[in-house]
Amino acid sequence: MTRYQPLPQDFYKGNRARFAAQMQAGCVAVFYSNDVPPTNADGTTHFRQNNDLLYLCGIDQEETSLVIFPDSGFGKHKEILFIQETNEEILLWHGYKYTKEEARAISGIDTVYYTHEMERVLFQVIVESAGIYLNSNEHFRSVIEVETREMRLGKALKAVFPYHEIYRSAPIMHKLRYVKQAAEVQMLEKAIQITNQAFHRILKMVKPGIMEYEVEAELIHEGVRNGCRNHGYLPIIASGANACVLHYNDNNNRIADGDLILMDFGHEYGNYNSDLTRCVPANGKFSDRQKAVYNAVLRVNKAATALLVPGAKLDTYTTTVGKMVEEELIGLGLFTKADVAAQNPEKPLFRKYFAHGVSHSLGLDVHDVGSRFQAIEAGMVFTVEPGIYIREEGIGVRIENNILITETAPINLMRDIPIEVEHIEDLMRSGK
Repeated sequence: MTRYQPLPQDFYKGNRARFAAQMQAGCVAVFYSNDVPPTNADGTTHFRQNNDLLYLCGIDQEETSLVIFPDSGFGKHKEILFIQETNEEILLWHGYKYTKEEARAISGIDTVYYTHEMERVLFQVIVESAGIYLNSNEHFRSVIEVETREMRLGKALKAVFPYHEIYRSAPIMHKLRYVKQAAEVQMLEKAIQITNQAFHRILKMVKPGIMEYEVEAELIHEGVRNGCRNHGYLPIIASGANACVLHYNDNNNRIADGDLILMDFGHEYGNYNSDLTRCVPANGKFSDRQKAVYNAVLRVNKAATALLVPGAKLDTYTTTVGKMVEEELIGLGLFTKADVAAQNPEKPLFRKYFAHGVSHSLGLDVHDVGSRFQAIEAGMVFTVEPGIYIREEGIGVRIENNILITETAPINLMRDIPIEVEHIEDLMRSGK
């Protein structure tokens, strides 16, 4: 049993069909689950399924593998699923695992073997094929320092079949996953709903003198009680000048009266992620300067959202939003138009106060797969997260929403989460 309801079987069947349609003739594709990561001694962290495997079969369990071979002469081997066999020892120590019948019901794959049968069956399949598709983590921001299960088993296959052509699955998977289907949007909306509940919970308890990690604890509570296994990413609860550290997640400082608190967090539901940033005053009232900076960022957020339409290019969009931030920084008195005219174009002045990007794709990964150079299409989901960070004033503001692209106008999936200064202050004052 899982904490969430898997997506409909037809979702996974359709994804496999779309993948198979883009394979070279006569080839076989193999996908592996993630490892259960070790810590120290005999410790492990939580298992998190490989997103590509999950997208294709829906089996959220360790030691799972998937084979897709559309041109197999043996009909039952056109799609094969391998799952961990349950035995008395596994039941005693680790609990229940999927039966073959349950795996078929979720995935829509008729041919299911146990993992210990994989070496024999996979050999029979691959010798019939003309080439092998292997998957890998090819996200442009990834830093891979350990050998994954995917890498180990892929290396073993290449050693056994050195004369087979090897193809990459990642380009196909990136293209498929970039545009979200209606069922995926519903999962994102569920994750966002839980994140919204957590934000309202925080507004009731934030006050000067508490620790940043006490706020984090409220996020954990709201997530777990609603069926989330994990944060989408390590939450940032950054008070005062900590908000100017872009990836601050120590969350161990005491929140002072007068601090503005930047909170960047998102819950993961059914392996789909939300990604929210809001800023609230510790004492319930924005100072004039905090309000000015916040509203400057909010104006950019709203204007940037309007630019996310089909056909737009992310590189052009990012440049345009940078100009918006530049104008707001001039309005805040951080530099002048004359300073901008004299700046080194390779090192624009606004980058001192806004060093990160504006938007990224969102889905099974928080920084989801897809091409930065592909024109935006309806069905894609992006964050919009401009910010202004003034370290010398101890003020850092980022405002982030999750946006669904449609043929008509972008839809803010976080439209129900408070964002206006007055609304946030009213909620904090009323304790609602």
